Amino acid sequence: MLHRHLSFLKAVLLQSVTAFGGPQAHLGMMMKTFVQQKPYVTKEELMEYNAFCQLLPGASSTQTITLIGYKRGGVPLAVVTLLVWILPASIIMGGLSFLLQYIDKKELGTDIFKFIAPMAVGFLAYAAFITFTVAIKNLITWIIMFVGATATYFLFGQPWVIPTLILVGGIATNFSMTRIPQTEQKPRKIKWWNFWLFGIIFLAAGFISEMARKQEWPDRKPINLFENTYRMGSLVFGGGQVLIPMMYEQWSVRPENVKDKNPNAVQIDEESLYTGMGIVRAVPGPVFSIASFTGGMALKDMGYKMQVLGCLIGMIAIFLPSALLVLFFFPIWNNMKKYAAVYRSLEGINAAVVGIMIASTFYIMKDISFSDEKMISTSINILTMMGTFSLLQFTRLPAPIIVAGCLLLGYIF
Repeated sequence: MLHRHLSFLKAVLLQSVTAFGGPQAHLGMMMKTFVQQKPYVTKEELMEYNAFCQLLPGASSTQTITLIGYKRGGVPLAVVTLLVWILPASIIMGGLSFLLQYIDKKELGTDIFKFIAPMAVGFLAYAAFITFTVAIKNLITWIIMFVGATATYFLFGQPWVIPTLILVGGIATNFSMTRIPQTEQKPRKIKWWNFWLFGIIFLAAGFISEMARKQEWPDRKPINLFENTYRMGSLVFGGGQVLIPMMYEQWSVRPENVKDKNPNAVQIDEESLYTGMGIVRAVPGPVFSIASFTGGMALKDMGYKMQVLGCLIGMIAIFLPSALLVLFFFPIWNNMKKYAAVYRSLEGINAAVVGIMIASTFYIMKDISFSDEKMISTSINILTMMGTFSLLQFTRLPAPIIVAGCLLLGYIF
């Protein structure tokens, strides 16, 4: 199986080590790599995967690339795809937990990444343009796109916004009875094992963690760490921008508030957590890889072996819920697609996704300087955005080459 899909896995690995810009830019990179360069999926399939994953808790870009692997080789290839995607970023962030004490936090020298944000705008604008041509075909889709873009822009960061817009978009296109595809597909049998596994782990981790806390088990921190991280991976909507504040509240704020009742709670000092939050933005791959860093920091006082264990616990516990949920619900989603109502919903869902991407493009632009005292930086920001979009649209240049060029610009200027 690995030999047959070696080319695909190489593409996933190259994507994982060059996927800068956060989840907003990842879709544009996937569009270039997995649709245009090598047609592992169609544009419509990638849009559907992305929209479906937005409805689930967890890391949406990780779930999307896992589904691409699932489509090509079933569950075995999906699992390998997931590991290839998450390992580079997780190793980097886990290693940071060991190196942090040797790093001068004020001299991290992140200038090399200063043109990554405008590059991300270019990737996202490209993804929005490509999906626009497929998804926006009539008046109702124009309306859904406009409402989705407006709501996303003004409520950006609220975890309920994106799932709500996708649901509302899907409902809106069901008022028309004129677009009803007919299919002869029969429902397939649903395999419940991974959903039961997800629930059993969730309940068992909570029960054992609480028992360990109340009975003050020695060395209980790894158990508490797994439960905390698995719970976040199971419940977080909105991606890394929501996960990071949850981690801050769980491991920096709450331990101080319950120090009298729970003096041995998992705790990470604010300064270290802030540093990890900043560096993960400059690391390629999923933002959820910060869990490897927090896991290592949580157990660093227990020795190097336990710190390595903490990194592994963080990586496994944060990504496992996403994988179990997406691989359970996607077959159900495929079964549901035989119903006309779901087909009509896809039209509205795709229109809402286009609106979300357009709003995300403009929102990221807010953090890019266009009035810098150094005119050269402002000019390069604009050229980077326009150049990234143009290279993606009009050339077959691989996405990693574009990323490398932007990093080189940051190094030179």
